[in-house]
Amino acid sequence: MVALSKDQMSALIALRHELHRHPEVSGEEAWTAERIAQELEALGADRIWRGLGGHGVAAEFAGREDGPTVLLRCELDGLPIREISDLPYVSEIEGKGHLCGHDGHMVSILGVAMHLAKRPAKGRVILLFQPAEETGAGAKAVIEDPRWPEIRPDYAFAYHNVPGRPLGEVGLRAGAGNCASRGMQILFEGRSSHAAAPEDGLSPASAMASLMARLPALSQGVIGEEDFALATLTHAALGEPTFGIAPADGELRVTLRTMSNERMETVIADALAEVERVRGDLRVEVQWHDVFRSVVNDAGATEIARTAAKSIALATHEMDVPMRWSEDFGRFGDDGALAAMVYVGSGEGQPQLHNPDYGFPDDLLPDVIGLFRKIVDDLLGISAGKTPIAL
Repeated sequence: MVALSKDQMSALIALRHELHRHPEVSGEEAWTAERIAQELEALGADRIWRGLGGHGVAAEFAGREDGPTVLLRCELDGLPIREISDLPYVSEIEGKGHLCGHDGHMVSILGVAMHLAKRPAKGRVILLFQPAEETGAGAKAVIEDPRWPEIRPDYAFAYHNVPGRPLGEVGLRAGAGNCASRGMQILFEGRSSHAAAPEDGLSPASAMASLMARLPALSQGVIGEEDFALATLTHAALGEPTFGIAPADGELRVTLRTMSNERMETVIADALAEVERVRGDLRVEVQWHDVFRSVVNDAGATEIARTAAKSIALATHEMDVPMRWSEDFGRFGDDGALAAMVYVGSGEGQPQLHNPDYGFPDDLLPDVIGLFRKIVDDLLGISAGKTPIAL
């Protein structure tokens, strides 16, 4: 397998820094998407889909013979978090940053595109730059796009960088890989009254106080156990900041988390039952946000990734338990692809994902590009083709 040249790697790093300076949050990735599409055009993609499921971009690199479709997926979006950094390429967008590493994920997949100037012997490779991963909406929107049947893969692979693990170490886990999660927003409407006569109103305070204890108590077990559940209170608001008014309105937000989609359904039912138990005469509305299904890694696809990692001398780590954090990549497995996410170490001393001082390490790029290129080679082979193009 031919490595990218020094100039190619330098171009990829420069592009990552450019993307890092201009983060766009979920649903707003128009500039990022067009920038990626321009690079894919320069790299000679056979076909490009724009505006996929929102701002998504996909590119096709087709082989000379029929064969399976292999999708490599990355994410376009940044986060609504202010970056704290003295890097020369720190975010220029106030209150937004690439603090999950999606800038590095995009550039990794473009590095694979450089190799694909020499087309696979058979089948085709689809490179998907997906929107709105951070809200859990993007993969679903892509799959529901009417053009998705033109793209639908037989195999799907993705990765996430993992702070706290050795740089370049490939974490693997067949079965549950990332937890299911969803945000539960509970809105209360009662009737205000003078603070001197609270009995003449209908305050949600008592119901909210009860739920603030009862909902977190739905947590059960530990990650790795089938009955694992975690309910995390993330926000509470009651009335207005006054002393003269007994409140009418309130809001609670709770994140529910489980290892499987089936367990999530039972936790949802339990949470709704708790709301019904305390609502009394209050008007209550429950809304759901950031809905993530669990990532379930196909055993065969995971073995393909394991074999590829070992063949290019990357260290591997067999994960005992899934990641607690969620990822909407699981939707592609639900749609029928043999799918696997791998978890690549980004450094033992690195800040955690979503920290304001997190930064994707450029030194990780060669390992990830090599891994995904080897996966493609093993599934589709390589035929003679054009000379790889530099960005």
